[in-house]
Amino acid sequence: MAESYCDVNVYSLVSDKIKEHLKLSKSPVAIKFVLREEDIPEGIKKLENGARHCELVQKASQGEIFYTTAEEQTCKGGASALGLIEAPEKVKTGEMYQSLGRFSSIGSAKRTIDEIPKIEHMMYALIYAPLEEAEFDPDVIVIICNPAQAMKLAQALIYTLGGRVEADFSGIQSICADAVAGPFTRKRPNITLGCSGSRKYADIQPDEVIVGLNGENIGCVVNALESMS
Repeated sequence: MAESYCDVNVYSLVSDKIKEHLKLSKSPVAIKFVLREEDIPEGIKKLENGARHCELVQKASQGEIFYTTAEEQTCKGGASALGLIEAPEKVKTGEMYQSLGRFSSIGSAKRTIDEIPKIEHMMYALIYAPLEEAEFDPDVIVIICNPAQAMKLAQALIYTLGGRVEADFSGIQSICADAVAGPFTRKRPNITLGCSGSRKYADIQPDEVIVGLNGENIGCVVNALESMS
């Protein structure tokens, strides 16, 4: 897997191998951060209707290709974690999540919000595509899977160098912060259990978890899956 991954045929092969070895029913989702409007690849259309980031990941896992700016992202907590907007004041203080009954106090909500991974407000857009159709190098690859499939991914991640896989989550801002912003900013994969929003709006099932992988070393993951098979 030494060749460049900017070749769509290579990403098609990578996606096929991931789906084959994990027996996935949905495609891995390629996500690309875009700084400027002129950096949007030709032929990729803007999503017409607004949706939450978790819903957009689900759409892409089922075959859709599109990009969104802040205007199309209807969950402002997710959009701020992804660097598309400044966080609304009630999100930054934790007041919004306390009002939803997620925390006993503003203090516990604020401490959690402060530790959630987030990207500095600087992005113009995000591109979403099923990995096999990505005509760009993804920054993050999101996989919706069951716990047994996530276990195999964890084994693949430590296959070469050993060590431990750390799962970092809090049950809020899961697919946006945990699975995308975290791997992007920290340069390490993460496994998350979803959140109330993603399970309600994006149809994440009770037996599904979410894995966020770094796009630049996806070849190592595939090689490990093949070696273990």
